[in-house]
Amino acid sequence: MKRLLFILPVVGFVALLAVFFLGLGRDPRALPSAFLDKPLPAFTVGPVRPGDTVGLSNTDFGKGEPMLLNVFASWCGPCRVEHPVLMRLKSEGVIIHGLDWKERSPGAGFRWLSQNGDPYVRVGDDPTGRTGIEFGVAGVPETFVIDKQGRVRYRHVGAVTPEVWEQKLAPLMAKLRSES
Repeated sequence: MKRLLFILPVVGFVALLAVFFLGLGRDPRALPSAFLDKPLPAFTVGPVRPGDTVGLSNTDFGKGEPMLLNVFASWCGPCRVEHPVLMRLKSEGVIIHGLDWKERSPGAGFRWLSQNGDPYVRVGDDPTGRTGIEFGVAGVPETFVIDKQGRVRYRHVGAVTPEVWEQKLAPLMAKLRSES
């Protein structure tokens, strides 16, 4: 009995160490998406730009060309880091739609895009974050790669840096363009 009382805590400690070391090898930004290889959920959000009559909806995707859906906010520091990359991608012909997530004041997203450039073909306003929640968005920025049929093929959590574009997103976009 004494031996069991000694061995049990040791076995428990070794098990905890094993779980800890297994977790160290994982990428904390590699969050799975329930929508991978599935169509975008049905959604419609209002416009960010004054004068636009439509914002963004799931019907804006699946038009025969792979696209990016970038979830951003004007108050988001990493969004400011990725913004020049998104502007460059726009100039290279990449189709990017935006979802302005949980702005703290009305019009802040539009003002930010007006000052810093607008890389989005369409941009929708998600002031409550409800649409983002449907996508599983935990924070901003997040970027989804959507294929020609409107299915989510990849989810990137964090800023799109030149390295992320070149190593992860660009190869996937090229592959999706070549698929029939």
